[in-house]
Amino acid sequence: MFKNTVSVLIVFIMMLTGCAKPLNSGKLEKVGLLVPETIHDQVWGTKGYKGLLKIQEEFGIDVFYKEGMVSNIIVEQAVKDFDEKGVNLIIGHGNDYTEIFNELASEYKNIHFVTFNGDARERNTTSLSFESNAMGFFGGMVAAKMSKSKKVGVIAAFEWQPEVEGFYEGAKFQDDDVEVDIQYVNNWDHSEKALLLLEKMLENGADVVYPAGDGFNVPVIEKIKEKGLYAIGFVSDQKDLGETTVLTSTVQHVDILYELAAQKFNDGELKSGNLYFDFQDGVISMGDYSPVVDKAFQKQMDNHIKRYIKTGKLPNE
Repeated sequence: MFKNTVSVLIVFIMMLTGCAKPLNSGKLEKVGLLVPETIHDQVWGTKGYKGLLKIQEEFGIDVFYKEGMVSNIIVEQAVKDFDEKGVNLIIGHGNDYTEIFNELASEYKNIHFVTFNGDARERNTTSLSFESNAMGFFGGMVAAKMSKSKKVGVIAAFEWQPEVEGFYEGAKFQDDDVEVDIQYVNNWDHSEKALLLLEKMLENGADVVYPAGDGFNVPVIEKIKEKGLYAIGFVSDQKDLGETTVLTSTVQHVDILYELAAQKFNDGELKSGNLYFDFQDGVISMGDYSPVVDKAFQKQMDNHIKRYIKTGKLPNE
């Protein structure tokens, strides 16, 4: 009887072991995520949170997040809390965390700080950035191809966004007669200003618009949909906003990028400083095409993208 009981226990333990995720054996211990607003916005914050969940699933470790991280004081307290929990990789979901992370790095040498679109200057800080010129270029090609008025527009958050110049170059490559109107909100989230810029843009004849700001692109696309015009989606595949409105999207896979960064850190290969990622890294792609986009042109675009992934050369090079 005793032998049978022991045998059953051994089998049960083996079953549990087989079902469990192997314990992480690398440098990664616990991960914390700081989000400026909320993880429930269905755009930027949500994508960051999904990246955190991917890390949890991949490495079988504890992860934590804090929302509303919009001042240095509360960020400092959040980092202290994470440190007490044993977190050794902290991701600040945006470039607002760059300076405070540079300041805190020397105090928390056991933690590696990751931020976005910033200038990481310390040994244990890294900034991740999307090399987004190419995605803008391909978005501009689609916009120019589908424009009937030969007037397209970009409503961007900031002038430094590489996808803006890329969009201009792609549109002009596709059709040199196309006019490209570029306007800046100077904020990621100012929907009212973005909608005012859109109104003027449409009055001037633009019939395809690229709202390159994740905080205002949804209301802009909704207004474009009301007008029966076209848009290029940004950050997420936004076909759900209207498959006959959103011609395609320039998609940044933040969740995959964070998982990639965690893997590099776990393997001892995450470099300090400013790192850039593109199509070749699997973290940028174009979204699904609208059925209104000609199939032959879709195939042509796919070939351009494959060539870019293989050679690093855009169609105009």
